Amino acid sequence: MPLPHDSASAARTIGWDLGGVHVKAALVEEGAVRAVVQAPCPLWRGLSALDAALAGLPDWARGPAHHAVTMTGELTDCFADRADGVAQLAAWADRSLSGPVAIYAGRSGFVAPEAAAPAAAEIASANWYATAALVGRLVPEALLVDIGSTTADLIPVAAGRPAARGYSDAERLETGELVYTGVVRTPLLALSPWAPFRGRRTALMAETFAATGDVHRLLGDLPAEEDQQDTMDLKGKSRPETETRLARMIGRDRHEGSPADWSRLAGHFAEAQLRLLHDAAAVILSRGDLPARAPVIACGAGRFVATRLAARLGRPVRDLADLIAPHLAAGAEAWASTCGPAVAVAWLARPAG
Repeated sequence: MPLPHDSASAARTIGWDLGGVHVKAALVEEGAVRAVVQAPCPLWRGLSALDAALAGLPDWARGPAHHAVTMTGELTDCFADRADGVAQLAAWADRSLSGPVAIYAGRSGFVAPEAAAPAAAEIASANWYATAALVGRLVPEALLVDIGSTTADLIPVAAGRPAARGYSDAERLETGELVYTGVVRTPLLALSPWAPFRGRRTALMAETFAATGDVHRLLGDLPAEEDQQDTMDLKGKSRPETETRLARMIGRDRHEGSPADWSRLAGHFAEAQLRLLHDAAAVILSRGDLPARAPVIACGAGRFVATRLAARLGRPVRDLADLIAPHLAAGAEAWASTCGPAVAVAWLARPAG
């Protein structure tokens, strides 16, 4: 249950998803999602990165409201461990956000910031649970596929509730409900040990020359506004610069291939990523918990990949933004699916009525 709202902030709820590379926020007011925003936040540099990100957000994010906070940034290496990260992020939210703060503890609901440390195991990386809980209120049987910049969550929803068999990151890695692949930051070496190039099978350089952002940018699938992270070489995102990074993965220079060659190479990595997700989904669906026509609910920056996964699984697909469209104000649609957990935690925490 959400914490009580005071009169100054009762009409406004802001949901926060504090990640290791992005901060996401969603404003729910008068029964509608009014605004959603995402900003880059290199949290590994310390809590000062959160201060800077907050300062750069729209005014509504710093205004009085009831704040509902979920997080994944607790695993960032600036913290001693997850419990330390949860405690520090909860304390930051309590002192930095204007109004009462509730910390989302997944299966246990919401807790006060001062109670976060003892509940760290429930709070850590529970943002997926919020999205699945929201989906369950709208679609009783579904497979939630949230593909972000870094990771992918594949969460069955059954009888209107999250039906994941794992809860922690470690458990969900074992069950396939967490796949550590995303559409921006994943090094290409994590997708495949080899690639086809001009009729030959070539091993890859064991280097982080290129990432999935290069692949999806080159294929024209990654919207520029979702492409917020630095490239691996800290250079630009033009097609020539992107092709240069891809070429290095197979020990070549860009001039050794044509634009079509580099697009085909990018296509190989996109397919390799889709296969990882398909394999994980196949294991989850093999449990038999979901009916054959239960839809895939796609969200995250990589929802275009989730749509392809749904087609491969032979299932209908619905975008999270379309699912909640009756409650989306004009202008909030663009980021609602990308920032699903922020939207969800705000919705779950809003006052009744």
